[in-house]
Amino acid sequence: MHNEYHKWWSPHLGQEMELKVYGHYGKPILVFPSQGGRFFEYEDFKLVHAIKNYIDDGKVKLFTIDSIDNQSWANFSTHPADRASRHEDYDRYVVHEVVPFIRNHCNQPDHKIISTGCSMGAYHSSNFYFRHPDIFDSLIALSGPLSLSLFIGDYMDETVYFNSPLAYLPHLNDPWFLNLYRQGTIIICTGQGAWEEPMIADARVVDQILTDKKIPHWVDFWGYDVNHDWPWWRKMMPYYLEKLNL
Repeated sequence: MHNEYHKWWSPHLGQEMELKVYGHYGKPILVFPSQGGRFFEYEDFKLVHAIKNYIDDGKVKLFTIDSIDNQSWANFSTHPADRASRHEDYDRYVVHEVVPFIRNHCNQPDHKIISTGCSMGAYHSSNFYFRHPDIFDSLIALSGPLSLSLFIGDYMDETVYFNSPLAYLPHLNDPWFLNLYRQGTIIICTGQGAWEEPMIADARVVDQILTDKKIPHWVDFWGYDVNHDWPWWRKMMPYYLEKLNL
């Protein structure tokens, strides 16, 4: 399998950031790592291998990036407002650095991207999808929270609000956003086994929100033996890629 390593100084984050690319051709997929995870996590936990056929057949091209969760939402030593501000730096890094890199790499200046991730990566993939539907046209979120309560409790300010899908989606009535959501593919999945309780609750809430807004989506609950862990995500990802008919 063709793969490439890239690193550059991010002006939006003020630090070096790394990523890997897997494959030559295909629909681009941006992979957000789990909490505090690195760009090589998806490969280390054999998710790259799990979708190897899609990469080798030229159906998808994978871009795996670093997180800065330990500087933002998971930086429990700082005030939630400061964490939210740091996350906004990450948003700018993704939108203004990673996305142009992906489009240039694919030689498609307007190409839309699949957003995906597991656990905290599923939070990021969901939040980026809903905030930027002009960039992303598909979402595969595996076992992720859709609010930030696990990290900052009940704290809320404007920046936190606009990074909490369960907060901003119920009040979002802008036709521009809603029309793009209705044209996209939204898949949100969680198991019902160990460590999945918060994700189950959030998935049920977002299911109702999207239903009320007549946004096509698929919220999928796997069995009670399906735990919040990599072996299950290795099964989920190829299953949902197959449903996209790439």
